[in-house]
Amino acid sequence: MSAKLFLLAALVAVACAAPKPDSPPSYGPPPPPSYKEPGMPYNFAYAVRDDYTGNDFAHDENSDGQVVSGSYRVLLPDGRTQIVTFTSDHYNGYQAEVAYEGEASYPAPAPPAYGPPPPAYA
Repeated sequence: MSAKLFLLAALVAVACAAPKPDSPPSYGPPPPPSYKEPGMPYNFAYAVRDDYTGNDFAHDENSDGQVVSGSYRVLLPDGRTQIVTFTSDHYNGYQAEVAYEGEASYPAPAPPAYGPPPPAYA
């Protein structure tokens, strides 16, 4: 009698452990977990001005964890300074405003290094 009871309990255990017919089989590795972590607040700034090479640029940026805002500027070859002020977030994307300081100037062209050909004498 105990063998019949043991066999019945084993069949019930196997039936409970079998996958349900309405669930599709899963093949391959499980999908990777997605981590939604909040943004981290930060701020930084730097500037470079080198009179020897003519480099003059700067960048500053701040974030509260949701919105990033800041600006950067660079001295252009024509003598103007380009200033970009920006904000960026997950809803509106990157939005920038570009402004220029100064007036564009170009050096006068140098005269050619060669002159007229020498006269030909017979």
